Amino acid sequence: MNTALTSFFEAHRVLLAPMAGVSDTAFRTLCREKGADLTYTEMVSAKGLSYANEKTRRLLELAEGEQTVAVQLFGHEPEVMAQQAVWIEREMGSSLAYLDINMGCPARKIVSKGDGSKLMETPELAREIIERVVDSVSVPVTCKFRRGYALDEESAVSFAMMAQAAGASAVAVHGRYAMQYYSGSADWDVIAKVKDAVSIPVIGNGDVRCGDDAVALVERTGCDAVMIARAAEGNPWIFADVKAALAKSERPAAPDFRERLDTARRHAALLERRGEKNIVRMRKHAMWYLAGLPHASVARKQLNSCSSLADFDRVFDELRRAIEGEDKQHV
Repeated sequence: MNTALTSFFEAHRVLLAPMAGVSDTAFRTLCREKGADLTYTEMVSAKGLSYANEKTRRLLELAEGEQTVAVQLFGHEPEVMAQQAVWIEREMGSSLAYLDINMGCPARKIVSKGDGSKLMETPELAREIIERVVDSVSVPVTCKFRRGYALDEESAVSFAMMAQAAGASAVAVHGRYAMQYYSGSADWDVIAKVKDAVSIPVIGNGDVRCGDDAVALVERTGCDAVMIARAAEGNPWIFADVKAALAKSERPAAPDFRERLDTARRHAALLERRGEKNIVRMRKHAMWYLAGLPHASVARKQLNSCSSLADFDRVFDELRRAIEGEDKQHV
């Protein structure tokens, strides 16, 4: 068995997925505090780095309290990918856990350029990219991809075997086809097939919404680690639940509305600290935190016009008073 990351994933079983526009330092801070063993940066454009784009470079910043992070790089030009992998390793040093190559993103603006999941349709090019990056850096290189690109054209197993042969130290598999985007259900059986086909660690991804799902995924596939994406949005507590479930220990209680609002408030403060226009990102995060709370519909209307930390704090305060007032009426 390839051991480059085998022992690493024994200690890092619960991972926050790379999500564009979501996995910034503020979000990663909260997810790590709630139990994530390792987080990924947002997708980083190799082309953007090659232009010394400052906005792209900022994606590589470490979160508060973050010692190591996995960096996900995307692009379709082997030379550019290799050059920027070298730059990332040099700049980040020991804080770089490993480099992940994105070959699974289904977004139109990504695949239209031949990046992301589109590389599943050009496996020879994908292989060259992996080989060039592996040969250029000393850190482990992993690859994230999907069940396949087109519907009903499953290619994950052959793609995983190619990635392993090209030098990848681990693979992450999302159980949907790229053309599904995020609709339907993830097929965990394909993750199991990949696990049976390769000797490197396999990370399972797709439809893990709670600790029970994580246990089921591991039992069904034998995957070495569990990657959580959309289920963490507005719910960083999922990591503590998943870790407890996998360890067969007592599960933590779900957060009450006060903890949810307090965490949302802290999230907004962390975003404001990043400067520029990052606070506007809090609008979508706040929507996720407030989902299912009493009086949330009124608060959601107000969130769309929030543009400062004070604006968000005011909405959170008003919602808290409304919920507490309702509770008192029922005492």
